[in-house]
Amino acid sequence: MIPVILSGGSGTRLWPLSRRHYPKQFLPLVSNNTMIQETLLRLTGISGLKAPIAVCNEDHRFMMAEQLREIDVTPAAIILEPLGRNTAPAVALAALTATSEDDVLLILPADHVIENVQAFQDAVSQAKLLAEQGYLVTFGIVPTEPETGYGYIKRSTEAVDAAYKVASFVEKPNLETAKTYLESGDYYWNSGMFAFKASSFLSELEKYNPDMLEKCQQALKAAKVDMDFVRLDKEIFATCPSDSIDYAVMEKTAKAVVIPMDAAWNDVGSWSALWDVTDKDASGNAIMGDVLTVDTSNSFIHAHSKLVTVVGLDNVIVVETDDAVMVAAKDRVQDVKEIVDQLKAKNRTEADIHRKAYRPWGNYDLVDIGERHQTKRIVVKPGAKLSLQKHHHRAEHWVVVKGTALVTKGDEQILLSENESTYIPLGVVHCLENLGVIPLEIVEVQSGSYLGEDDIVRLVDQYGRV
Repeated sequence: MIPVILSGGSGTRLWPLSRRHYPKQFLPLVSNNTMIQETLLRLTGISGLKAPIAVCNEDHRFMMAEQLREIDVTPAAIILEPLGRNTAPAVALAALTATSEDDVLLILPADHVIENVQAFQDAVSQAKLLAEQGYLVTFGIVPTEPETGYGYIKRSTEAVDAAYKVASFVEKPNLETAKTYLESGDYYWNSGMFAFKASSFLSELEKYNPDMLEKCQQALKAAKVDMDFVRLDKEIFATCPSDSIDYAVMEKTAKAVVIPMDAAWNDVGSWSALWDVTDKDASGNAIMGDVLTVDTSNSFIHAHSKLVTVVGLDNVIVVETDDAVMVAAKDRVQDVKEIVDQLKAKNRTEADIHRKAYRPWGNYDLVDIGERHQTKRIVVKPGAKLSLQKHHHRAEHWVVVKGTALVTKGDEQILLSENESTYIPLGVVHCLENLGVIPLEIVEVQSGSYLGEDDIVRLVDQYGRV
């Protein structure tokens, strides 16, 4: 069985922590591990697993690779989508990449919380047996309340081992309809998790959406393999129909079965959902970071870099990051997406990136910015190297704060230790490398007429970004 990790979401309802270039699945929201890491770690103990296949946005490739490395997982492939085409093409690409068409694919979105891991693993074992018989298995979450934010799966009366034939997939209902679903006992929340043989899924996709399958085959055939990355052909993949696995296959096939799963599941689609799965104090507050409260209850308060104080409020969400503060009534958190839409309309960078940006070689924190200058705190991982590059509009001053830096500046190379510095004039080809065994930290002061990240001309880059 091959785990397939789907990591295409942007998580805009969890802004300002989750952003387009650093979405929620890459964040440690409910433990010290990120959600992607938790998705794989909860598979520990299941026998017969092969190396996973991950499908993610091309912009997230280095974060995906690094987070898998941190938990000692070597993927069979990381498939890079140059643009989003929903879940059905992503699953098709994974099925086409599988080592054998008889492999069972376990399709797992990367942003779910499952507290009862044993119940989840039991359901996976049951699904594997059904998938080997040719069924397309989906996992239906036993509902605990009349939830209007999820789609539902209606089971038929025909049982198949531990599962039921699927009667229908149902869109998100209104409250009254959701109550009738809960009372009937015949409906489950649609988890978005599946299990089936690669050959079974591809056969049904060819039957119901042959154009999608053909475009996925073409994009994969023209793909370029770079380390663990499979870079799809953008022009071909752009012509692929965009559709969910539910619409493209599961609603149409006669082979769909649903396994009921009661595993304390949550898709963490909003701040209130995150409050639900987070430990709380005696007042019902979920608190993270440096927080003080007075007469405050049933709230989620997250402080990242500053002291946050809350007085006399109930049922609120307060989230502070380096560059933004978000305050919302807990019953209005679905509307956070409207804030993100406003930021995009105003071309505000806060919709897409954090002040701290991650790169394959490490990260940088934009500490200060002015009209013709900005200051960054740069951390380079041991053995890592920035691209050989130049700038048309800015010069740079580097001061080593910690570690040892090998600096290429034009035709010369300089070794800098702590408290030593150098100056990179405008237009000079340069490079920064950490030859040491500890992280290299430098302070970079940029000055010039234009300081955008697109003023980088890469000449040589070990991460394929030239």
